[in-house]
Amino acid sequence: MASGDRAAVVCAGIVVADVFVPPLARLPGPGELVATEDFVVETGGCAANAAIALARLGVRPAVVAKVGDDLFGEFVRHELSAAGVDVTGVGRVAGLGTSKSVIVPVTGEDRRFIHTFGANAALCAADLAPAIAAGPDVVYVGGFLVLPALSQDELAVQLRQARQAGARVVFDVVAPLGRALSLDDVAGVLPEVDYFVPNDDEAAALTGESDPRRQAESLLELGAGTVIVTMGERGLVAASREETVELPAPRVDVVEPSGAGDAFAAGLVYGLLQGWPLSRCLEFAGVIGASACTRLGCTAGLFTRAEADEYLEKCPSPR
Repeated sequence: MASGDRAAVVCAGIVVADVFVPPLARLPGPGELVATEDFVVETGGCAANAAIALARLGVRPAVVAKVGDDLFGEFVRHELSAAGVDVTGVGRVAGLGTSKSVIVPVTGEDRRFIHTFGANAALCAADLAPAIAAGPDVVYVGGFLVLPALSQDELAVQLRQARQAGARVVFDVVAPLGRALSLDDVAGVLPEVDYFVPNDDEAAALTGESDPRRQAESLLELGAGTVIVTMGERGLVAASREETVELPAPRVDVVEPSGAGDAFAAGLVYGLLQGWPLSRCLEFAGVIGASACTRLGCTAGLFTRAEADEYLEKCPSPR
């Protein structure tokens, strides 16, 4: 992206240097060495994944995030820039390392993750101010609830300013391990959110409800414009004050599902930029999310607009 170009979308939140191990038939035993094909080393995290997906779709995104003042931070900034993402808002934090993850898929089992949170802990609401002042069309926030310096009240102020300037807000969370959640954890920010996109586990942790429809209703009552509860291979439930939409998940050959939720959010943002109705936005977002599952890593399998359109022409979702 040329310097000075306005980013249509600001993606704020988690960025990570990811190392993906090719799927293993089993985990090695103590002291055992298992040889694999080459690892995949890439930039990951909610903000990075969504931005790369948007760039793949032809949208100009900017990332607001924190990395360490280390080689991994340079790697993250370089990879994002090479993908067509504005990294002006990716700040370096002295004394903290860049966030890193090792992802180990095991055939027939869920993935194993080894993670260090690092510089993500330093991201605060004030970091969004310059990007919001530039007048984006959409602000996406990913990873709320595990970003300790990103407070509800301060974030709500930034999002309110963005919406007053005409931007729409898409908002996602990550449920932290070992901490009970409630509606109070998002009540202060949801009135400034146009589209809230938790998965069903996150929505259950916040609402105490097991039914995705009830989850969406509870979150709508807090002021969100539209709530979209994603359910992986079971599809999604979306609700606003005007309509409810349910869609099945697109069928693809799944290699590894990391990054699918972030890609879904990017597909939703793309649809909003096109002015599509909610049902079409969700159908397109589902295909972009599914495409992330077709290759090892979060972004290698992401569809372009032409590829997504071709998939939808061959495999349209039932309405």
